[in-house]
Amino acid sequence: MAAGSAIQIPSRLPLLLTHESVLLPGSTMRTSVDSPRNMQLVRSRLLKGTSLRSTIIGVIPNTSDPTSDCDDLPNLHRIGTAALAVQVVGSNWPKPHYTLLVTGLCRFQILQLLKEKPYPVAEVQQLDRLEQFTNGHKSEEELGELSEQFYKYAVQLVEMLDMSVPAVAKLRRLLDNLPREALPDILTSIIRTTNQEKLQILDAVRLEERFKMTIPLLVRQIEGLKLLQKTRKSKQDDDKRVVAIRPNRRISHGSITEDEEEEEDHDDVVMLEKKIRTSSMSEQALKVCLKEIKRLKKMPQSMPEYALTRNYLELMVELPWNKSTKDRLEIRAARIVLDNDHYAMEKLKKRVLEYLAVRQLKNNLKGPILCFVGPPGVGKTSVGRSIAKTLGREFHRIALGGVCDQSDIRGHRRTYVGSMPGRIINGLKTVGVNNPVFLLDEVDKLAKSLQGDPAAALLEVLDPEQNHSFTDHYLNVAFDLSQVLFIATANTTATIPPALLDRMEVIQVPGYTQEEKIEIAHRHLIPKQLEQHGLTPQQIQIPQVTTLGIITRYTREAGVRALDRKLGAICRAVAVKVAEGQHKEAKPDRAEVGEGEDCKEHITEDAKPESISDTADLALPPEMPILIDFHALKDILGPPMYDMEVSERLNQPGVAIGLAWTPLGGEIMFVEASRMDGEGQLTLTGQLGDVMKESAHLAISWLRSNAKRYQLTNASGSFDLLDNTDIHLHFPAGAVTKDGPSAGVTIVTCLASLFSGRLVCSDVAMTGEITLRGLVLPVGGIKDKVLAAHRAGLKRIIIPQRNEKDLEEIAEHVRQDLTFVLAGCLDEVLNAAFDGGFAVKARLEHLNSKL
Repeated sequence: MAAGSAIQIPSRLPLLLTHESVLLPGSTMRTSVDSPRNMQLVRSRLLKGTSLRSTIIGVIPNTSDPTSDCDDLPNLHRIGTAALAVQVVGSNWPKPHYTLLVTGLCRFQILQLLKEKPYPVAEVQQLDRLEQFTNGHKSEEELGELSEQFYKYAVQLVEMLDMSVPAVAKLRRLLDNLPREALPDILTSIIRTTNQEKLQILDAVRLEERFKMTIPLLVRQIEGLKLLQKTRKSKQDDDKRVVAIRPNRRISHGSITEDEEEEEDHDDVVMLEKKIRTSSMSEQALKVCLKEIKRLKKMPQSMPEYALTRNYLELMVELPWNKSTKDRLEIRAARIVLDNDHYAMEKLKKRVLEYLAVRQLKNNLKGPILCFVGPPGVGKTSVGRSIAKTLGREFHRIALGGVCDQSDIRGHRRTYVGSMPGRIINGLKTVGVNNPVFLLDEVDKLAKSLQGDPAAALLEVLDPEQNHSFTDHYLNVAFDLSQVLFIATANTTATIPPALLDRMEVIQVPGYTQEEKIEIAHRHLIPKQLEQHGLTPQQIQIPQVTTLGIITRYTREAGVRALDRKLGAICRAVAVKVAEGQHKEAKPDRAEVGEGEDCKEHITEDAKPESISDTADLALPPEMPILIDFHALKDILGPPMYDMEVSERLNQPGVAIGLAWTPLGGEIMFVEASRMDGEGQLTLTGQLGDVMKESAHLAISWLRSNAKRYQLTNASGSFDLLDNTDIHLHFPAGAVTKDGPSAGVTIVTCLASLFSGRLVCSDVAMTGEITLRGLVLPVGGIKDKVLAAHRAGLKRIIIPQRNEKDLEEIAEHVRQDLTFVLAGCLDEVLNAAFDGGFAVKARLEHLNSKL
């Protein structure tokens, strides 16, 4: 700065180019900087400068900075504002930029642009002196009549505002303390003005001209405030008029009691209290609500707790404390509804009919807690909806997959901000009755977290001895859930905590057989797909043979979801042909004769009598109905995804077929073994769990101890199978984790085939756990495993003898297609797995007479 009494800005100033706003002397502005030259100005001048001079910059309005350094500067506005950079804030989101807080000091005029890069710098001339803003002793006579007029309007404008606001009171004091030369710029930046109007004020260098331009802006703002105050006053008068009319209406009706009640109806709190008193909630809940309503009356509406308390009371009123639906207890009608909605599922239907029968004999029966366990796509969720339809009850589904917060079940305490009730109470509020059917979907996929264990919170919900007084954290009063029919679904019980599993009645829902899938497809899936795609049975026919081909060659699942998707793909392909045919029927006369000849030639070349693709280029519409056969399947769905590869993979020793259970249903599993020269090591691959690894060690130990008996030798002819021999056991599908004890008999059979050089029968699959003494122990999931073998086309299945009771659950037509071998020991397993049995060397030479 220059020394002396006169305060001056530097003669050379770096220029900040702005386009969206105008900075006036004496005002403060916050602006965003993201263009290259402006960013370079901030980095090089403001951030690296150490003196007060480096914080003074020139702000040029109505000029945009080019987006690239290579572009030339536009024409600069002649007048700018020298400003002091008070604050610089940088950020990288959404792109690198700086935010500047600048305060205007005075006007300047650009004399010459000295340089453009890296940021513009100009030689400037100061137009108004800074000391004018600090000199408060100018006489009123010098300011003149124009200054007095401006001051009068400024005071009138400020006094129309609310003086209780601190900013307004401070502005009123500034009007008296600041020199009047500074007031036009300051007030113009405060009142509602456009950037163009501010730019005109900035360009007004002479003080007289500035006063003349600012006074109309003040008058316009004053008139706007007067109109706003007049509007508010008329609204208040209308409110007073309504209050004054109400007593006259009360007198005209003659009955003061009825009018008082009518007036109370307009009071929301009184109405809420009426609803509470007339509701059928329990005594404990009524006592809590009345206490809360008293607190609510004493609260001002501006308090945050007012809204929380009111929401709580409204929820308490909306809950169905005693409201319920009447059950339809006709067993014959219920059986018809269940049979129409779902095919098979005899266990589920039987359990629902039993519940209806007991409800006919006992009215206050508690709702059962059922858990449907089965693979995906077998209809666990849809049968829950069908049960609600059968009983005539409301249905509500709660998805629990991935829930890791116990507050989802029990709710939040009302001390927390944003608290809300749990899903159980919310579901009851939604259905509006206290005896709905609640479907707790995917209960086996609950997770733990720092917010608690939702599975533990479900213990109270699903306990028939406790849920009559279920206490949600948000309600903090007991609610009766004993009339709710809870149905949980899960793919497996392994991930359900034992305490929770003990409270539920588990009903297994196995996968479907091929025959059941065909029936389901023609009863439910095909009609549904035809309706969704706008087709009719007169347009498409899917024979049962074709459906069987889809099931065996294009899907391999326990449920019917993939089958449903394949049928949808077929319907879409047929819809294209039908739509093309309708289009060609609508325009038969527009076809040229030459086009018809071309079409005939095309038909001759590409005709396929049994494929849907033969209608692709026909000029005439396709013949109805379109028959879907195996050629059409290949054209629409592509080549078959699954082939019967069983016999091909069993064409050499050391391969056997096992049966495995997964949450997705039963699967067949190949076990492969190979031997090579080595040091007697056993290698296991295929992502095996600890139990399956132990089964492999058990199998090799039993075979080594019985090698002489079965005449099993290694490559060198030794009965020690691991003598200079390494064994490698592999379970294909190496990316899938496998575990469980049921592969023991399969591993023994595979190794026996390897060391004996004999092939295992290609139509045999087996399952069972083994012991070191050669016993075969029972395993689970027999029905799913048998259905998997049946889907794969196997004919004989070896199962533990103690699993014979599980065969009763298998459909009769499946049992007729299969031959079951019940094995109690490994001798019986090996005899059944190989053609002609597995010979055992006689031990007569080892017997010595004791006589």
